[in-house]
Amino acid sequence: MIFAAGFGTRMGALTSSRPKPLLELAGQTLLERAIGLGHSAGVKRAVVNAHYHADQIEAAAARKGVLVSREDPRILDTGGGLRKALPLLGRQIVFTLNPDAMFFGPNPLDVLRTGWPGVETGALLLLVPAERAEMRAGGGDFGIEEGGRLTRGGPLVYTGAQILDTRILHEIDDAVFSLNACWDMLAARGRLHGLVYPGRWCDVGTPEALAHAESLLAGDHG
Repeated sequence: MIFAAGFGTRMGALTSSRPKPLLELAGQTLLERAIGLGHSAGVKRAVVNAHYHADQIEAAAARKGVLVSREDPRILDTGGGLRKALPLLGRQIVFTLNPDAMFFGPNPLDVLRTGWPGVETGALLLLVPAERAEMRAGGGDFGIEEGGRLTRGGPLVYTGAQILDTRILHEIDDAVFSLNACWDMLAARGRLHGLVYPGRWCDVGTPEALAHAESLLAGDHG
């Protein structure tokens, strides 16, 4: 599942007439790069959600053979959007990916698959230390305990890539909700796990971050 329904307000004028996932980075859109990660990891079915400029997302997804879950008339946030897309995904355990991040190193989905602890896990989040979270403001999101269990607060930043057992989505009554609500429930049960990404990671949420990621791709990072 690729999350592409947001408004991209931090991008300012760049997203006034197109959605953030369709901004280009070194000749490819952010959405194309996210789809490419899925293909490289052997994913057979990908779904992207759409709300802001949904017609543009639908056209781009169709060119790549990717299914679209349109959120209309309102945006459903990450949790509600994922639950709406479940009939298209057709799986209980899924990868989810935010397209507005860049990974420089191994495919994050391969890293997650290799590290998946098994059926007792509710979610496995891919993280980086805050000091390696390039172009991201603020501190960490999680701490990690023995056995890979996560707690709220700590030095680790969520990268936007995870594996999730989607059964937790059905325990929430609201139509619009964030995956943060699911993570809190799973953490309370000891079923929220994480692992640290071994490569470089860059948040691509602002025009400045987009330019920085472009320089990394061009090899200007030393």
